[in-house]
Amino acid sequence: MENILVTKSGSLTESRRKFLEKTGASVVLATFGVAFFTSCSSTDDADPTVPPPTVPPGNSSTGITISGNVISINLAIQTALNTAGNWLLIENAGTLIANVNGSFAALTSVCTHSGCDKNWTFGNNRFTCTCHNSIFDTQGKVLQGPANQPLTQFATLVSGTTLTITK
Repeated sequence: MENILVTKSGSLTESRRKFLEKTGASVVLATFGVAFFTSCSSTDDADPTVPPPTVPPGNSSTGITISGNVISINLAIQTALNTAGNWLLIENAGTLIANVNGSFAALTSVCTHSGCDKNWTFGNNRFTCTCHNSIFDTQGKVLQGPANQPLTQFATLVSGTTLTITK
């Protein structure tokens, strides 16, 4: 049985972050209220210039292979990850990966607040679960709740052009 590999990638744009900072408390509260009642929306800040691959795992065209608890990413194919600040969500593996100033961080994509696992953004070295706006640093530490437990961090190793993540 073949599984379809589902990924998302991108980064939070500076203009969007500034817009959100300037909108004021009333808009934030209104947004939080809407987010509370629509908790698991699929809105994210995916980079529209990097379409997520949707081919079976192991297919060399994606550069991503999932085998048990090991994820291998060919950085010569997934070239966006070579740039600091870019990130990738591998839904099938429940994993977030980010290039943090040239090194890689890998975390579970299952939010410790309510179990949301597909609604993430990344910017300024912070992952935000957009279900309820919990914010985590690149080691998984909670920076802003409602989550009160860290995300699980996974080991990463780069050898040549292969990034290996061990869960």
